Amino acid sequence: MATVTHDQALANARHLLAGQPAAGLAQAPAIIEVVPTSAAAHRLAAHALRALGREDEAQAAALDAVGAAIHDPEMIAAALALAEDRLPDAEAALRGRPLDSVLGDDPDNPAHANLKAAALGRIGGYDEAIALYEELTRRFPGHAKLWMSYGHMLKTVGRQDDSIAAYRHALATDPGLGEIWWSLANLKTIRFDAADRSAMEAALVDAAPTDDAGDHAAAFRHYAAGNAIRSAQLGYDPADTRATVDAIIAHFPAERFAAMAGAGAPDPDPIFVLGLPRAGSTLIEQILASHSAIEGTMELPDIPALALSLGRDAKGDPRRWVEALADLPSDALADLGRQFLARTAVQRKTDKPFYIDKLPNNWLYLPFIRLTLPCAKIIDARRHPLDCCWSNFRQHFAKGQAFSYGLEDIGAYYRDYVRLMAHIDAVQPGRVHRVIHEALLDDPEGEVRAMLSYLNVPFDEACLAFYANDRAVRTASSEQVRRPINRDGVDQWRPYDAWLAPLKAALGPVLEAYPGVPLLAD
Repeated sequence: MATVTHDQALANARHLLAGQPAAGLAQAPAIIEVVPTSAAAHRLAAHALRALGREDEAQAAALDAVGAAIHDPEMIAAALALAEDRLPDAEAALRGRPLDSVLGDDPDNPAHANLKAAALGRIGGYDEAIALYEELTRRFPGHAKLWMSYGHMLKTVGRQDDSIAAYRHALATDPGLGEIWWSLANLKTIRFDAADRSAMEAALVDAAPTDDAGDHAAAFRHYAAGNAIRSAQLGYDPADTRATVDAIIAHFPAERFAAMAGAGAPDPDPIFVLGLPRAGSTLIEQILASHSAIEGTMELPDIPALALSLGRDAKGDPRRWVEALADLPSDALADLGRQFLARTAVQRKTDKPFYIDKLPNNWLYLPFIRLTLPCAKIIDARRHPLDCCWSNFRQHFAKGQAFSYGLEDIGAYYRDYVRLMAHIDAVQPGRVHRVIHEALLDDPEGEVRAMLSYLNVPFDEACLAFYANDRAVRTASSEQVRRPINRDGVDQWRPYDAWLAPLKAALGPVLEAYPGVPLLAD
């Protein structure tokens, strides 16, 4: 059967579904016999079976559709683009036939519509995603995971009250869905009351009092137990981070940077805000994104993706990207810079001249940034090591940040971060602007003016009223940055001091030297 005949057969069968589901169902086997990998035909069969009340068979047909979809070239292209963070390619595919056909062929399947809404959010289509969620939650009021996803999207765009209401609706439907409780806690602006704790205890059988309840010993015990599970799953090895930092310091002394000066793409558009997670980078991003010339985007994965691809392609091992970078000629460096600009263009929704990439982990790829995008600006967000490391330990990240689930691992990671930043300061003086979080809390206007001066943009009063900015924020700090500057996060480690000896030992001289740096010979 030619492609056009296949499409015509599907169109005819879909037409029959409206009033004659049995007749529409009869068409599906003929299509599948000729094109066994036709996901659309399997979805059509599922829809017809559901209309006929044959739910068990409908579920089986839907599973067959999922299996067949792996052969759809457009589905494969969209999936690969998302997996490889090629968002411009993903956007074109996701806004085209693949997701629309999934939704159109089986409009009664909330999982399919939820997929489309989540994909829209991934590429910045927040208004479209929320409109779709609003329709879905009206149609499926008892679908807890759907309401939870709706809450995630509302949180992203700053509709906190609506987000909480969506999470609460989900809990009313399924109080045992732990991710919803975590999502509420992750707002960091509400406290669970006795009724909430009782509900969690009932759902978990033997739950501990929460951190906010003031039982710090029990809270730490459960933080440690949960993190131990997560750490075992991720298998983080601090030696890998240390080896990368050692390689950067060895391969990129001042002389190497000087020899490669002038290479790279000359575009000044990107502003990188980096450091450890939970160090105040989202606050800095929100401040800068309130400026009339600066656009905020999100945590973009493109720098690590490009660097690791370089290592894999040039050395057969993504971890050897440092060696590969040191060997590159000038034109190749410029090409990598242009690739970054092209990959991130999908995230730019305005015509502002500058945009922010706020991926904290970019600190480990500083030489890659400096050589491929030499005119880009870099801001290092630094927070007191105990506050920063403790905040990481108590945060469950949706993905990545494998270092954060062990106190020794976090301390070693922070120490390597400081070590590399000190090296860059020494061999590339003035290229990185550092913002000490506590200084920003003490003197917001002074620190903001210093940042804007470094960026070579005029002072903008809107930066001091950053909390009024209604832009979408996807990180764990989304609700904190929608309030005026405060000191709520300062010294949160102190109630847990009795258990933090492993962290302090791993930090070593970095702890006593803060906010300065220890000797480079660490």
